Amino acid sequence: MKAITRPDVVPFIAAWSGEQQLAREVVYSGQGGIAYADETPEDRDQYGVLWNGRSLARGAGRPEYGNVHPERQRIAMQYLLCQVCGHTADRDDRGVLWVVEDHRGEWDRWPEGLMTTHPPLCVPCARKAVEVCPHLVDSSIAIRVIGSEVCGVHGRIWSSSPFGRPVRKDVKEVVTFGSPAARWVTAGQLVRSLHGCTFVNLRYELAQHS
Repeated sequence: MKAITRPDVVPFIAAWSGEQQLAREVVYSGQGGIAYADETPEDRDQYGVLWNGRSLARGAGRPEYGNVHPERQRIAMQYLLCQVCGHTADRDDRGVLWVVEDHRGEWDRWPEGLMTTHPPLCVPCARKAVEVCPHLVDSSIAIRVIGSEVCGVHGRIWSSSPFGRPVRKDVKEVVTFGSPAARWVTAGQLVRSLHGCTFVNLRYELAQHS
């Protein structure tokens, strides 16, 4: 395993210790699935999925490099912002720049159709991402993506129980919008599927940008 370089920048999507996770009582929804006992319309996205709550106080306390802030990750994925600096991700005639774990060989034509929780990147920040991101430091690949689709969420799964309230399972999964499981998840990250993918050489991309 490569040694992770001490970051000199805190990624836009990283959580901070001063951003408290909000304790919410989870109950059964009248529509089936789960809800918050004190739920407001802002607790769900446009697809009707319930989201984890965490206060917004970027820069407060210490950065939690291994934890993603749900709202900032969601914004970055929704609007194709760089996960490190929070500005618009790089795009050229080959598509938007993404760096993902290198799982070539997992299926034919990989990474076509790959569902990822990693937001895209701008070229200058791509170097930092492969040096410090725990998910990318050991093995990563840069790709250009012509099209991507918001298709689901990654989050905690809940189930019904005989005790009158939902039970949280010890598992987090990718759940697609419109599936039965989407009514039983508290989402923590937005997921996009990637299409029209081209492998690119990150060193070349960096050289062209400099």
